[in-house]
Amino acid sequence: MSDELAAQVAGIGALAEPARRALYLYVASQPEAVSREQAATAVGMPLHSAKFHLDRLVEEDLLEVEFRRLSGRTGPGAGRPSKLYRRSSRQLSVSLPERRYDLAGDVLAAAIDRSIRDGVPIAEAVREAAAAEGRSIAGAFVEGQGAAGRDDSGLSRTADVLARHGYEPRMSDGEICLANCPFDRLATEHTELVCGMNLALIDGVIDGLGVSAVSAELAPQPGFCCVKVSERGRSS
Repeated sequence: MSDELAAQVAGIGALAEPARRALYLYVASQPEAVSREQAATAVGMPLHSAKFHLDRLVEEDLLEVEFRRLSGRTGPGAGRPSKLYRRSSRQLSVSLPERRYDLAGDVLAAAIDRSIRDGVPIAEAVREAAAAEGRSIAGAFVEGQGAAGRDDSGLSRTADVLARHGYEPRMSDGEICLANCPFDRLATEHTELVCGMNLALIDGVIDGLGVSAVSAELAPQPGFCCVKVSERGRSS
């Protein structure tokens, strides 16, 4: 399970508790941030319980906090600002197996912009945008990783990155087979375009990691992503 999917699942799991869900729905429905007293009264909950659940929702990034004096008064004697809660901008979406249609949308939107602006054929623009996204993904991984793991093989590092984006890599004998396609429905309906995008994105990851001993190729087989990654010289 990728880090992002795990975080999404944790966020949704936080709403499984009925009292917490009721508080979230109340806060989300209000036009302005509300106090814990307002929230507790609205859902008929003791104040101490509301405080616990509201702060848990903040920890999961489902709610945000601001501090403001509800009276509107300022200066000495105006009292301490109240802690207020409002819905965060975080969006939750979970699919199993993991799908990354948001990533595909970003790549395709960038490609369409390039195609319109510069007159580049759309298939070429998609490949270029996907490769750039792959390099960006690899760059973020390298930056977050620091010195850790630099002794890992190029194949292992590539698998680590792909695992974080829903590909479910399976390593065996110098090869990575990808057990999940994050763009499955799009690939089924627009196979040539999306599989080309997929290959370019993974090529971009490899390029961004600087692992010259690793290569990717289209090798569709039932039950797997259309791309296979291998150490150079092992491709079949």
